Amino acid sequence: MSVAKKLINDIETKLGVVITNVSPVSGGSINQVYQLQTVKESYLLKVNDRFNFPGMFNLEAQGLETIRSTQTIAVPKVLLQGETATESYLLMEWIAPGHTTQKASQALGEQLAQMHRHTSHSFGFNTDNYMGSLQQSNRQHEHWCDFFIEERLKPMIRIAQTKQLLTNADLRLIELLYQKLPGLFTEEPPALVHGDLWGGNYLIDAHGKPYLIDPAVSFSNREFDIAMTTLFGGFDRRFYEAYNHHFPLQKGWQQRIKLWSLYPLLLHVNLFGGGYINQVRDNLGALL
Repeated sequence: MSVAKKLINDIETKLGVVITNVSPVSGGSINQVYQLQTVKESYLLKVNDRFNFPGMFNLEAQGLETIRSTQTIAVPKVLLQGETATESYLLMEWIAPGHTTQKASQALGEQLAQMHRHTSHSFGFNTDNYMGSLQQSNRQHEHWCDFFIEERLKPMIRIAQTKQLLTNADLRLIELLYQKLPGLFTEEPPALVHGDLWGGNYLIDAHGKPYLIDPAVSFSNREFDIAMTTLFGGFDRRFYEAYNHHFPLQKGWQQRIKLWSLYPLLLHVNLFGGGYINQVRDNLGALL
């Protein structure tokens, strides 16, 4: 991986600094990610093809600012966001990594609970954005049930049908789920959610302070974020205990994890196929 010299020169000019070292950072599956170093500072640079993912970094910056505006949990500060003739880029402060201690895990749970108390008049968001590399619709709805079906499940189902990844039996179960969904949960006010809260999308800095990164924000049912935390690990019992202490989840939330997980699982079906379709079928079977 290498960064175009012109992009580095543009960043140096806009920040008034001299970049002394550029190092690739592992973990980016969609974007090329680098640590930029000067004599005094470090920065995180994300780069991608501006035509493959139009507006992705602008929307990411909006999501980070939305979370920042709640004054509940930290996010990296965005320093520059822009485009060259062929690339989009996002420059942020560098967060020096630390370790996930008991205290840090509790702080993450508490601060996420505080963020989830920020609400809106409807489910959705004022702009669409991305969930991973797929575009995500945030058209607003009065009820979570309608939003979850129309803006989360149905778009993923359409892609999966186009790719012939679902059987007729799968589609019959999904239609049955649509009919039963209103009776499977109790409505709550919309909550500001991160939207893609797996273990790779939070950081603990060198001082034990939690940060959220790579958001796919919307105003949704807050259990959606909690369900995401259970998919791939990375969150311990102290996180859940702290969250429930500060903003208790409704009774039966553990059983609803399989319901809200259908959206990220279907997204993984569309991106990666493989065993994820079996997880979708298992979840549908458990719910119906």
